[in-house]
Amino acid sequence: MNDFNKLRILNLYKSYGENKVLKNFNLTIDKGEFVTFLGPSGCGKSTALNCICGLIPITSGEIYVDDECIDDGLKSTIPPEKRGFGMVFQNYALFPHLTVYKNIAFGLEIKKLSNEEIKKRVLEALSQVHLEGYEDKYPGQLSGGQQQRVAIARCIVMEPRLLLLDEPLSNLDAKLRVEMRYELKSLHERLHISTIYVTHDQNEALALSDKIVVMKSGVIQQVGTPEEIYSKPANLFVADFMGYKNIWEGIIEEFNETQKNLVELVLNINGIKLISKFVFNDTDTIRKLVLKSAYENKNKVVTAIRPEDIQFGNSNINCISCKVKIIEYQGQVSNVSAYLENGIKIDAKPSDKVHQGDSINLSIPPEKILVYMKEEG
Repeated sequence: MNDFNKLRILNLYKSYGENKVLKNFNLTIDKGEFVTFLGPSGCGKSTALNCICGLIPITSGEIYVDDECIDDGLKSTIPPEKRGFGMVFQNYALFPHLTVYKNIAFGLEIKKLSNEEIKKRVLEALSQVHLEGYEDKYPGQLSGGQQQRVAIARCIVMEPRLLLLDEPLSNLDAKLRVEMRYELKSLHERLHISTIYVTHDQNEALALSDKIVVMKSGVIQQVGTPEEIYSKPANLFVADFMGYKNIWEGIIEEFNETQKNLVELVLNINGIKLISKFVFNDTDTIRKLVLKSAYENKNKVVTAIRPEDIQFGNSNINCISCKVKIIEYQGQVSNVSAYLENGIKIDAKPSDKVHQGDSINLSIPPEKILVYMKEEG
């Protein structure tokens, strides 16, 4: 099966009766990219994966491999077995009565390749996933991580032009997940197979991806690099999902464009004044106009601040006093929940050791305070 330069998904919808699981899904994946669909359970990420693979028929829209339409929801749609894609399922889907060798060779035998070619490709696949010497073992004799690697080997032995992985690490324990994450990253760097990966784990997405697609209720919320998704979430949902806490309601009391691309906001959060600074580029123009409108109309806005961005001690700007309520020890750092005088809860990770009941001062760098319009519902 020929490789491709671009996979394009245009205006994809998937409905079950009145329930629209995917809505206006548009995405382009370049050759060799590792793309992750990220979002909470039920957001449509696995449905999107299965639509691309052809296991679920689409309601409307089009899927192209370069200039070839492989799916438009009509009878001319190319069936999944002829798309040249490989799928790795969450539950591994190995044949328990077949050895590792036979599991991996299964697809090649159906294609009626010679025994010599099958043996060569199976051994190469085993080497790629570091399972040399496991040919004669059965799935029941393997650990979860080893079974997952067999499932991946069974997929890559078919030399797919696109690899699809549906939450492949969700059944593994925490230590094994980290190990398998490394193996997947290494495998992708060795083989350069275009890959779509489904997960609800932010750390997996950040560690593995070239591009992340954040989804909510069947709608793409943001597409970007891991750094863009982490540092510049497009809306409050993405910020919240990516670990931004300290989501406080307030209003904008001042809106100052101090330089061409720098905006300074003075926020009133239930009586507490905070300064937020944003550097805007051309793609942020709409957001700047929305916040300016919120200032002019005194509409509610919401902050989003990462606990790790909050600093311990006094400063000349955005310094707030609070009382420690809960401490969660996590080794080198601790999660600290404290309360301001007005009752607002603040989550931080102070570098200094604190104790329950301590009164402490925290400061928030202005550039670390993200501001969004209040989202209903």
